[in-house]
Amino acid sequence: MAKCDQCGNDYDRAFTVTLHDGTEGHFDSFECAIAKMAPTCAQCGCRIIGHGRETKGDATYCCASCARMAGAELED
Repeated sequence: MAKCDQCGNDYDRAFTVTLHDGTEGHFDSFECAIAKMAPTCAQCGCRIIGHGRETKGDATYCCASCARMAGAELED
């Protein structure tokens, strides 16, 4: 059984998530994977589960509203 990197649960149906930079995590649920690996909004700090909004710089926001509140210039 694999041990979840977020909660430590041993689970026979655990899965691995690999990010584009090669970072890997082993999880027993999508909830744990999101809590550990999803990016955070540069404005409100919530985990970005959907597409989010990227700026022309390096910041990522959960929505256009947070991007506007931060004064970010959004990509088209």
